[in-house]
Amino acid sequence: MTEPLTIAQLTGRDDSHLLTLADGHRLHPEAAAAFARLQADARASGFDLAIASSYRSYDRQLAIFNGKACGQRPVHDDRGEVLDLQALTARQKLAAILRFSALPGTSRHHWGTDLDVFDAAAVPEGYQVQLDPVEVAPGGLFDALHRWLDARMAAGESHGFYRPYAEDRGGVAVERWHLSYAPLARRCERLLRAADLRQCWRGGLELGELVERDLDEILARYVEVADHWCPDP
Repeated sequence: MTEPLTIAQLTGRDDSHLLTLADGHRLHPEAAAAFARLQADARASGFDLAIASSYRSYDRQLAIFNGKACGQRPVHDDRGEVLDLQALTARQKLAAILRFSALPGTSRHHWGTDLDVFDAAAVPEGYQVQLDPVEVAPGGLFDALHRWLDARMAAGESHGFYRPYAEDRGGVAVERWHLSYAPLARRCERLLRAADLRQCWRGGLELGELVERDLDEILARYVEVADHWCPDP
């Protein structure tokens, strides 16, 4: 059995557990091998299953989160409209950010088990992949790929990959493009503790006082995923 990740690896501060793929993306070796098998199956069905985002370090996630909290990066609502952060309370601002961006140290992308995917064969020339609901909706650019993935998952033939954000539970928005390698990710989910996160932040997190005060509620709403996101092992 694969050794469990250390706290530093779980929180994105140590990338020594990762394998760099030919396209430059980085995954845990076990997840990488499983994804290669899924890619081969997709290719045989006429899809070019490609990675848009894989491993993301703690520092990268912190820059994204803090940039949004400081107003240096846009924050969108569920319709894709840019929010006026000045009109929001601190609590509303935090909720808006966490809807689409993980709290640093809690991102599943830290583990090397999770990735965002698209069908490179369906991308028109000059088009920039957005990873938004329109692309994966019925009739969207990547709808066919995701219906194929649905069928593979339902049949238990997705090589361990499932969707942790397949339903809206009032926290993180639905991310149909986000796949997670369940055999490893389910173990990672159980290892991270609130004390580990507080040690990571050490005063460097915008809105940190609010986050720490409401941390248990935030973890339950924005970090924990539905128990049934993948089949029981």
